[in-house]
Amino acid sequence: MAIIAMVSAKGSPGVTTTALACALSWQRPALLAECDPAGGSVLAGYLSALEIEPMGLLQLAVAELRGTAATEFPNQIIDLDGKQPGRRLLLPGIADPVQAGTVRPTWDRLTAFFAGLEEGEPGHDVIADCGRLSSAATPWPLLQRADLVLLVVAATSLRTISPAMPAATQLRRDLTENGRGTGSLGLVLVGDGPYRSAEIQQRLQLPLIAELPYDKRTAAVLSDGGRLRGNASLLRAAAAAEDTVAQAIARRRAQLNIGQEVRHG
Repeated sequence: MAIIAMVSAKGSPGVTTTALACALSWQRPALLAECDPAGGSVLAGYLSALEIEPMGLLQLAVAELRGTAATEFPNQIIDLDGKQPGRRLLLPGIADPVQAGTVRPTWDRLTAFFAGLEEGEPGHDVIADCGRLSSAATPWPLLQRADLVLLVVAATSLRTISPAMPAATQLRRDLTENGRGTGSLGLVLVGDGPYRSAEIQQRLQLPLIAELPYDKRTAAVLSDGGRLRGNASLLRAAAAAEDTVAQAIARRRAQLNIGQEVRHG
């Protein structure tokens, strides 16, 4: 796998919790990159018990402008798993939305840098938390280049599902006009509600990649810190989604390779 970008629509939170659950439970080495232009939340939430100096995406973006991102990268990441050092990493996001303006000109180069992490030793998948699409500073170059773009939707009510419709339309439009087509799009549903997953999938016209339970206790720990249970239902469901994600990426890459062969043939 390579870059998995996660986004949500207005009124449908849960991207950071979903991305963090995947980063902590997947078997392959993973880097959780907080790319939300509204700011990162893991340092102030899940890792709030630690005292960590300012670091992360902003500093990496500045290093990219100087051409030193590769050497600076190890200084800007946090190891999330002391038992398996180097396998589950965090690149903290910006601390203030004002800083999004500094990062914006570097998204193309940062995306290329993230893509190259797959070839490292060990190779890392990048799970990019891109926040809500309502932001004017959405990292579109990252979404356009991602192997998989997952729209995370809380399936608990019409209030959380309805905003996902224009968000899905916006994603299809932008990826068609500026990216590599809509074949990278997928859907993650969180929780249960009055509508069946098949109905939501059909309405949004997105393939369902994963369904995660509304695990209030685990979500609270991932949001605010505390003791995390390894057998929690949210973590088990996130771990089970890894194979589906890998298969979706493999199909997507095969489609792109066939398309390139046709164009150059």
